[in-house]
Amino acid sequence: MNFRKNIQETSPGFQMAPMLDIVFILLVHFMAATLYAKWENKLDINVPTADAQAFKQRSRSEIIINIDKEGAIFINSIEMSPERLEEILTRVHSSSAEQPVIIRADEETQHKHVVNVLAICARHDIHNVAFAIIRTGAKQ
Repeated sequence: MNFRKNIQETSPGFQMAPMLDIVFILLVHFMAATLYAKWENKLDINVPTADAQAFKQRSRSEIIINIDKEGAIFINSIEMSPERLEEILTRVHSSSAEQPVIIRADEETQHKHVVNVLAICARHDIHNVAFAIIRTGAKQ
């Protein structure tokens, strides 16, 4: 019996179609990630400058809470009431106790609005809180 009759002698070669699919998916992923990152900075908030000695790299899973001049709270460019912020932080803390939270407050925001957000974080045992600043000499 000849068992070698149905065996291919040549290799199938390099397939370009699956490679192009993967490249396209990666391109779409990075375009969407860039769009979402820009939404966080879309609000008209002027973050104060400071001389930052220790600069920490951003975490992928951090929550950015924006506070504008009037004290309105925004997450992902969506305005939140303090009660809605508490609901979100309750769910966040239940999934991860060390969830990082960054507060981006406008430099003209009254102190009481920032303290209100800090109190909400403290009530839900979220202690990994940082403030966004612009390092002296850096662009926003």
